[in-house]
Amino acid sequence: MPSRRQLAFALLAAPLAARAQAAWPSRAVRIVVPFAAGGTTDILARALAPELQRAFGQPVVVENKPGAGGNNGAADVAKAAPDGHTFLMGTVGTHAINPALYAKMPSEHGKDFTLVTLVAGVPTVLVMNPVHAQQNGIDSVATLIAFARQRPGKLNMASSGNGTSIHLAGELFKSMTGTFMLHLPYGGSNPALIDLIAGNTDLMFDNLPSALPHIRSGRLKALAVTSSARSAALPELPTVEEAGGPALKGFEASSWFGLLAPAGTPADIVNRVQAETAKALGAPALKERLQSQGAVPSGMTSAEFVRHVAAETAKWAKVVKASGAKVD
Repeated sequence: MPSRRQLAFALLAAPLAARAQAAWPSRAVRIVVPFAAGGTTDILARALAPELQRAFGQPVVVENKPGAGGNNGAADVAKAAPDGHTFLMGTVGTHAINPALYAKMPSEHGKDFTLVTLVAGVPTVLVMNPVHAQQNGIDSVATLIAFARQRPGKLNMASSGNGTSIHLAGELFKSMTGTFMLHLPYGGSNPALIDLIAGNTDLMFDNLPSALPHIRSGRLKALAVTSSARSAALPELPTVEEAGGPALKGFEASSWFGLLAPAGTPADIVNRVQAETAKALGAPALKERLQSQGAVPSGMTSAEFVRHVAAETAKWAKVVKASGAKVD
């Protein structure tokens, strides 16, 4: 039998251990968005942050660190202390496309991160400046293809940066249709949208949540969504495959966004963040808000997210190779 001293120590140790476990987070939690403010990655991070802040009892701060197709912000998180106070809102670009696209990566995605949870999947939408579309007689995917084939290089295509899913959706479209449009990379979706609305560029493949308000206001003309099925947010809009004919059969280029932590982050913290994120995404208010913006909330487990990213990495490596896109 344990001695009286051992029993006393055990009684003292139990509350001490409980207090130590409850101490996380001990300060503000940072969610790094590796793109400029205003894009879909930023929208999702800022929608989720208040819910996690209520759950954790500490400030949850969103910090934008754009550059290099999301690689700069990702590298910042990879180098952070694995203590549960820094997370990345990663994307299909940063964690499935970039490894195949960039000749040199500032972080190794296979070993520098712990995957926490998928936050949401998002269709991409092909949008044009409405004035440019009218001037060039473009009112559909079919007329866009015809115009681009007749006048190679006449149209320019904005994106949120080299190597992003938005960029690759455009490269895939160009590859499958045999067209050439000049690529203009920006430091994020929002600055690209601003220039597109102003008429400084012609078209863009953008994530639906960031483009949707401008589509509804008439400042952008939507031609099609790039997902395999129509979006509930714009059910009248065809898919690129539907609208593009035989040349675009099988076209699909959706985006996704998820939370990642530095490698070595304790499993109990990872599990709690995943659970609280899933709970927040399942709550009617946030779920309906995101769905109305065109996002599909998830909250999958860490193990499910690992399998998802592995499958997406293999898929996009083939797309990058077929498109011929490369960033040195």
